Amino acid sequence: MANTDMNCSALLQAVYEASFAMDDVILYLDTHPSDQDALNYYQYVSDLRKQAMDAYEAQCGPLMFDEVRSDSYWTWVNNPWPWEGECG
Repeated sequence: MANTDMNCSALLQAVYEASFAMDDVILYLDTHPSDQDALNYYQYVSDLRKQAMDAYEAQCGPLMFDEVRSDSYWTWVNNPWPWEGECG
């Protein structure tokens, strides 16, 4: 179980890092909307964030309630939520 917690912690950290980079480039694009390098970087970090979120959700459960993918059970309640500090 500790190994799973460590992996969930590392995966959540990857989500945080990619989200921070995405927020940063979005702020830049607000004032430089035609900067092609920034637009390319936005696409890169957007893909990176999606991959990190997918990896976290596959191993640790949904990060947000709208990511629940079960038709037969509300899996949102199965594990501690990321902000509860159980995986970090």
